[in-house]
Parts: sequence; C-alpha cells; structure tokens
Amino acid sequence: AGSAARPSGHSCGNPEISWALPDTSHVSHDDLTSQVGEVLLYYCYCEVKDPEKLCAWQKALCQHLHLTGKVRVASEGINGTVGGSKVATSLYIKVMLSQPLFKNILCQEDFKSSAGGAHCFPDLRVGVFKEIVPMGIDPKIVSYKETGIHLSPQEFHREVEQYLSQASQGESDTILLDCRNFYESKIGHFQGCLAPDIRKFSYFPSYVDENLELFKDKRVLMYCTGGIRCERGSAYLRSKAVCREVYQLKGGIHKYLEEFPDGFYRGKLFVFDDRYAICSNEDIISACRYCGVLWDQYKLCSSQHCRQLVLTCPSCCNKGLTACCPVCQEKELKVTSRASGQTLKEECECTRRRPRVPIENVSPRMLDTGK
Repeated sequence: AGSAARPSGHSCGNPEISWALPDTSHVSHDDLTSQVGEVLLYYCYCEVKDPEKLCAWQKALCQHLHLTGKVRVASEGINGTVGGSKVATSLYIKVMLSQPLFKNILCQEDFKSSAGGAHCFPDLRVGVFKEIVPMGIDPKIVSYKETGIHLSPQEFHREVEQYLSQASQGESDTILLDCRNFYESKIGHFQGCLAPDIRKFSYFPSYVDENLELFKDKRVLMYCTGGIRCERGSAYLRSKAVCREVYQLKGGIHKYLEEFPDGFYRGKLFVFDDRYAICSNEDIISACRYCGVLWDQYKLCSSQHCRQLVLTCPSCCNKGLTACCPVCQEKELKVTSRASGQTLKEECECTRRRPRVPIENVSPRMLDTGK
C-alpha cells in the first residue's frame, strides 16, 4: 500500500490545556458573523487528562468566534463539525493548531471544509462523552491505536481501481466496505462497495460479529465521511482476526473528493447538518420514495414525532406525500389531537421493517463481481 502507515494518537505526556482565545479586535463584527462561510469537519485522537476543561475551553472558543455546530470531547480526543464565517473558521483552525494538547498531532490538512456557515446548524452543542464517535464499545477495549492501515486518497484510488478491475473478472479477494449508515450510502457511495443496511454506527460491531464469514481471509478497504468512524471500525474489525488486512481511507470521502471529484465515488456526500448533502459530481443514484424518479435531496419526515429522513421529489411533495411512510402520515393527523407535551415513540414502517443488524446473504461470486 505504498507509504501507508498505521499512525497512533498522541500518548506521551499530557500537556496542559491553554485557555487562550484569539484576538478579534482587528476583525469587524460583520466579517466575524457573515453568513457566507464554511463548515469544518475534523477529529483528533489524543490522551485528554481533563475532558471537562477541554470542553469548557472549546465552548468558549466557539462562542467567541460565533461558531455553531457540534463538538464531542472525551478522554480519547475531540471530534467536531462547526460552521461560521471564513474569518471565524480560519481563526478557529489557527487556535486549534496552537493548542498544546494537539501539538504534533493535529495539522492543517486534518480540517475538511465545505461551503456553508453558522446557518447550517441550529445551535452550538459541546459536550463530554465516553467516545468521540459513538460506536458503543469501551475505548479501553477497542482502541484507536489499533486502527487499520491508512491510505491517502491517491493510494485508495489506485486500490479501488485495481479492485474493480479484478472484480469484473471474478478474481478479487477484496471487500470495499462503506461503514456509514444506510441513508448516507443510499445517496452516494463508491462503485462496487458493500454498504451495510444499518441505521446507526453503534450497530456496526454487531454487524461485523454476525457477518464474520463474509470477511474471512479478505483484504478490506474501508471508508466513511471524514475518516473517524474508520478509526474505531477498522480497529474493531482487526480485533476479530479474520481479515488478511484492513485498510482505511485517510480523511474519508471528504478528502477523496477534493482530489478526485469525478473519481469512483458517485452521488452526493451526506453530512450531519441542515444541508444534508454536498456534491462533487452530477450523478443521482437514489430515487423518490413515492414515484421512483431520480432524486437525492433529503427532507425530515413531516410527522412531528418522527426523525426519519425521506426522499420525496417536488411533485410528490405537492401531492402531500411528505412523510416517510403511511404509518407516519396517519400519526401526523392524530398528533395534533393529543394533549400538549405528550409525545409519540418513534415507531413506523421504516424502523419496524428494518432489522437492526442485517445478515448479509451475499454469495462469494456476487462479492467478486462487485455487486
């Protein structure tokens, strides 16, 4: 895999957290709060002695720069996606890189950016958690230090090219694994990938456990949005000792699309903010839930109790088809008659019919042909 390596997080010493905030006296309020800006996505695995202190500083920093978004802090590091003006995000990156805790670990290229701003998030949420990405496995049991081999976008591109070439001849010993949720891979994915039909990343370990035979003696190429889910996901897969080797795309789809906007990834890239998706090519690979016309722009189910995403085209929306399923459409009519403050449990056809941990019924031949 060329110059690929298996880097580990920062483990020597525990530098004190700096409380420094950037000087913004030279910046106008309008420049700092402009709606025209960007969204940053990043993570950093390192040993954090005082997560509460890091959390408090991070919240103060984001408020100081008028940033919105979500930041997860844990003893294993930090994971964030924040939006604001370009002046604000530039200052944010500068301060993050100067934070002693992240010195020699976090670098400029670890920040993935896309067009957006503070308006892409409803508010700012900063908190302390057990994991910086919710896989549901204690970091002490499956550590980010045991991750798969990192491949640069160029190396990953060559691997996928070789995989697709061999798969077309029925000779591949590789699995191209999308470790995101089904609604993410539905609107965009790498050609020839295996995309688990799971709703949450916390289901991924059980998916691996139930499908170990699928991965036996295989080379696995993993990818996700920005790389963080692959860090823990690849570590978990390696802990099962069934694969020949596990590789992962460094920087995720985000970094890949920066270098290969018209490469082997087709469709939209799902993002966890009010944009729902960003695009790099014109391909539409998904369809309207109701009429089947090509469509890949998500909306929230119109039923107030539900948080499911639905693909419904403008024509179907105009017909009132805005819920994720008939059950939700019926509940939408009933919910207004319920007492104020009373809520309905999220349960509809979408959730009831989808198994939490699907068992892949895929023949070796189908995997080899990349279907």
